[in-house]
Amino acid sequence: MNYVKAKKHLGQHFLKDLSIAQRIASSISPEETTNILEIGPGTGVLTQFLLQNPLMQLTAIEIDSESVVYLQEHFPKLSLIEGDFLNYDIDSLFGGAPFCIIGNFPYNISSQIFFKALEYKDRIPVIAGMLQKEVAERLASPPGNKSYGILSVFLQAYYDIEYLFTVSEHVFDPPPKVKSGVIRLKRNKVEKLDCDEKLFIAVVKAGFNQRRKTLRNALRNLHNNPQATHPLLEKRAEQLDVASFVELTNWVASIRL
Repeated sequence: MNYVKAKKHLGQHFLKDLSIAQRIASSISPEETTNILEIGPGTGVLTQFLLQNPLMQLTAIEIDSESVVYLQEHFPKLSLIEGDFLNYDIDSLFGGAPFCIIGNFPYNISSQIFFKALEYKDRIPVIAGMLQKEVAERLASPPGNKSYGILSVFLQAYYDIEYLFTVSEHVFDPPPKVKSGVIRLKRNKVEKLDCDEKLFIAVVKAGFNQRRKTLRNALRNLHNNPQATHPLLEKRAEQLDVASFVELTNWVASIRL
């Protein structure tokens, strides 16, 4: 098999520019962990550079059966899983050891990939890859920007995020309608937030689900105490950093007692 047809329902856009693939591959290092999981290798444009590093123990997971056949023929030594990352048993990977995630992530599931990775944040020291530019900017966005949102807060609570570079739509087959962005997430030193983490999630979601409202109105259903007050309640969700959301979570917990 010398050709794989890109499938729209899988969000496939195959990168053609080898120099960009090499730059993405170099965004992770075996110094962080030698175990590497590539999500959605497609035709192996990124895979080939990852395999060149003898210190990396690479495993790839691919949902497209046509791509799987292509990869098996062209990269016979590649440890390849045919399956869906979103439904795969992550606990079975690398014998429970830490691992990095890398990939040219399909646009249609990129956010879901990061949500799932968060569940294993203590095993994943680094995530790097390419996704839709708008989404990449959102994940790396600081507070105060309109692009700053729920996933921005959740990821920035546990990772330092760097937007590396932008990729033109013209280096893909077929070309997407938007530009792409490459980002790198590195696990910070926060083992656990200084608050009830389940309540933290609820506070962040409630705030952004009504992001045009002040947090006084957006969080009303979480505490049912309209007389209670806090300075942060006069702000909107997009104005708060992680530390402020932690503070607000502890306040909500205190008035719910």
